[in-house]
Amino acid sequence: MKLAALALACCLPLIGQQQEQKDLEEALSEAGASPAAYLRALEQHLAKYPDSARKDELERAAVRAAIEVNDDAKIVLHGERVLTRRPDDLQILERVTRSLLADDSREASERALKYARRYQQLARELRAQRPSDAEWLNQTDRGIGRALCYEARAEANLGHTQQSLDLARRAFETYPDAESAREVAHSYERLGKHAEAARAMADAFTIQDARSTDADRARDRVRLGEVYRKANGSERGLGDLVLEAYDRNLALMHARETPTDPMEFTLSGVGGAKLSMSTLRGKVVIFDFWATWCGPCRGQHPLYEQVKQRFAANADVVFLSVSTDEDRALVAPFLAEVGWRDTVYFEDGLSRALKIATIPTTVILDRRGRAFSRMNGYEPENFVETLTRQIRQALQ
Repeated sequence: MKLAALALACCLPLIGQQQEQKDLEEALSEAGASPAAYLRALEQHLAKYPDSARKDELERAAVRAAIEVNDDAKIVLHGERVLTRRPDDLQILERVTRSLLADDSREASERALKYARRYQQLARELRAQRPSDAEWLNQTDRGIGRALCYEARAEANLGHTQQSLDLARRAFETYPDAESAREVAHSYERLGKHAEAARAMADAFTIQDARSTDADRARDRVRLGEVYRKANGSERGLGDLVLEAYDRNLALMHARETPTDPMEFTLSGVGGAKLSMSTLRGKVVIFDFWATWCGPCRGQHPLYEQVKQRFAANADVVFLSVSTDEDRALVAPFLAEVGWRDTVYFEDGLSRALKIATIPTTVILDRRGRAFSRMNGYEPENFVETLTRQIRQALQ
């Protein structure tokens, strides 16, 4: 009898999991394609199974569903539960912060400020991982700017107007966009500085920002007129202010654009060395784009070595081994394991400029730094002769 009871007890967890899975499948099936019904089904399931082994997965799904139906209260409810277990989840951290700021109460603003600071810290840590990757720096600067903007809004809700202005201006300087410009304008208005607020609203109205809708721009135009009239009594001269803002922000956007000329890049080496591509102008450059997880890349490596030997005496031919690994920490151990002696560089945004879609890929630049030819994939039978011929043609 004791043995039977023990066996039943051992089976109960498995039986419970099977029943839970059945209930979940039925609930989600009944919810159909409606995000709101899907969210309700998840919430009801979590209430029925509060100790579910899949609790983290289900609550993350609930956050996504809440985001889809734009329910700030539910985003905060489920998002904060997930953040207790996953404090570094950037996507949920950002959405919870934004949703908390929809409620301008002191308690919600204090929580939003805490999360925004955490978001900024994580974005800065990510930024430091790839200091030479222009595209990466752009993306992480956007995140830092967004965090600073949220901090500014929270400080404003807490009555700290000067701190809010300082943070909003830092946000716009870090990554200029319409949202941070609006926040700058809000802070100046609270301080009674309407001329400065009008200038910031002109930035919000004219800056290129994919997140701004036509409705956003229409509201920006109305608000721009309001604050400009407060500062000047009428809209006389407003057109000049808008044109100045347009020219100013166009220059800012151009300054942030990722270079597309390969010779404008600086690549960081696995050992910490830097290579300015501009130092290779006038030479034929052969890029080998590969990754540690790529089996064909390993097979192709000895063939590269054969081609390199053929041009070893020609100083006008340069071979560059470029890792496309997301996790850079894997590269040095891999090189030690396989015994490659090449100087290896990280792609640092070069893959995007050269439109590398698959690996292995070989790209040859001619003496003027233009893409002369490329070889996609691994073709061992003809690789050595084909690459040799293309390099000779590029030299001519």
